[in-house]
Amino acid sequence: MTSVRRSHHKDGGGSHPPRLRPPANRVSPRAVAHWAIEYLLLWGLAFGLALGVAAWLGDAGWSGMPGWLTGRVGWLPYIVGTAGLLMVTAAPVWRYRVHRWEVSADVVYTRTGWFSREWLLVPVGRIQTVDTEQGWIERLLGLATIKVNTASHTGSSEVSGLPLAVATRLAEQLAHRAHDLRDDAT
Repeated sequence: MTSVRRSHHKDGGGSHPPRLRPPANRVSPRAVAHWAIEYLLLWGLAFGLALGVAAWLGDAGWSGMPGWLTGRVGWLPYIVGTAGLLMVTAAPVWRYRVHRWEVSADVVYTRTGWFSREWLLVPVGRIQTVDTEQGWIERLLGLATIKVNTASHTGSSEVSGLPLAVATRLAEQLAHRAHDLRDDAT
């Protein structure tokens, strides 16, 4: 298992991590809708809680709040709503541009991340299980997630936002290939 993290700062020795090309495959464009719905539900809940907190603190006249906050508690829903709107509209598109995957004869290669990127190379010979999962939003959109598990938690990988047929076929292929490699080693 190889995990390569790349950051924008230099280390003391002046060495740079190896340059990796992006994995060849993007996730399904429907993954943008999937992630947008997830963020909308999460930020909708946060907005509702912010409204409740603002109403409760504003009506309660609670004396435990600092003076500078007393008159500004009504801003909380606006702040949370603005942050939520930005996340729902921008984050899924950004995530789609970054998240990629590829499977070669000997490795499962994924790239994820937001502000920092993570490239993960999982040798097929180390795969113990391959699972296909489908949450209710994924089911509505015809998507699925595959989880590639190794003996090491840090070596495990997942690819979300795959069309269901691709995820099912890929899981079967990886499971057979890992099984064949284990049989060859014994």
